[in-house]
Amino acid sequence: MPAADGAATGSLSLPRTGRLRAGVLVAGPAFVAAIAYIDPGNFATNFAAGSQYGYLLLWVIFAANLLAMLIQSLSAKLGLASGRNLAEHCRAQFPRPVSWGMWVQAEIVAVATDLAEVLGGAIALQLLFGVPLFTGGVITGIVAFGLLALQTRGHRPFERAVIGLFLVVLTGLFATLWQVDVSAGGAAEGLVPGFEGTDSVLLATGILGATVMPHVIYLHSALTQRRLRAAGPREQAFIIRATRVDVLLGMGTAGVVNASMLLVAAAVFAGSALSGTDTLDGVFEGLGTAVGPWAALGFAIALLASGFASSGVGTYAGQVVMQGFIHRRIPLLLRRALTLAPALVVLAVGVEPTQALVWSQVVLSFGIPFALVPLVMFTRRRDIMGPLVNHRVTTAAAVLTATLIIGLNVFLLGELLVPG
Repeated sequence: MPAADGAATGSLSLPRTGRLRAGVLVAGPAFVAAIAYIDPGNFATNFAAGSQYGYLLLWVIFAANLLAMLIQSLSAKLGLASGRNLAEHCRAQFPRPVSWGMWVQAEIVAVATDLAEVLGGAIALQLLFGVPLFTGGVITGIVAFGLLALQTRGHRPFERAVIGLFLVVLTGLFATLWQVDVSAGGAAEGLVPGFEGTDSVLLATGILGATVMPHVIYLHSALTQRRLRAAGPREQAFIIRATRVDVLLGMGTAGVVNASMLLVAAAVFAGSALSGTDTLDGVFEGLGTAVGPWAALGFAIALLASGFASSGVGTYAGQVVMQGFIHRRIPLLLRRALTLAPALVVLAVGVEPTQALVWSQVVLSFGIPFALVPLVMFTRRRDIMGPLVNHRVTTAAAVLTATLIIGLNVFLLGELLVPG
């Protein structure tokens, strides 16, 4: 697979490079995957949680982050151990009709992913510059295409650009958080598991159930599959340790970003008379009214960077899925156009953007079992993983995690599709 597909080939020799340089060579994939955990859908969910229930559901974000660390660690390890990504393993291990069916659903998920990311970028452009939503969607698509074009120069330029946008999200939200008065006692109480009625359970389910996005499970294994080759057991052990650190830092930082969203919403909106804070534009207006224009600006800039970066990562994952499942590729511009079109249609017909974001998450939830279950199956097999096969405890934790996430998504779908 060429570098443009996300699997650059390299070699590692610890005596020559040293541990620091070797660690830098390994770092990066988890931060690309982590973009999916701070996408515009997360903005909508986390601000809604803080607005409606204050600090109550802060513990849910931290619990969700622990699940993300486990799943993304398994995905990264699959690519390192086998030299194949998850989609390629599905094609090799399952009957052709099954793998083709999985590919079709994965493409539907890719469209839903792009819908959420493009909508987020379009909303941010409208908030910042007054750009019409449809035009903002086109601009977001163009920027995402520019990010993807960096792949032709190897994996590092693309990763650096995505990590740069990740840092913009972090900086924008921290700048907003700095201007609000967060209750330390309230935040501490929010770390203790608890609920306030059925609606809070439903919202917590939405946060947890949308934690693991199927496209980044596929993508993370592709980002690591031919990134480095170990010359022996010692180097392989080092790469695995460095990859775990990468996942810990990437997912951990995403968790901090998500927590900052809830903290801002809890401090500013919970118990206030402000209305409309269940939408992204309502959050922007509310921050401007209650805190000031600079707080609203930090929020909008973070949302814009999130939309740009996550749209590029989502389309990148779509490339990996198609190549892996059916061993076919289409021109990057055509793929960008195909996944962008539904989002532009939604914007053109005037569907409320935040509501469309919520429903895109419902579609995404359908794809989780198709990525998560095979991941657990493959990483427990010694013939695929070799010495990196899961420990029994790891497999048990992965099975429990998969069962929990799938169960929560089934519950959430039932509540959304059959209310009352």
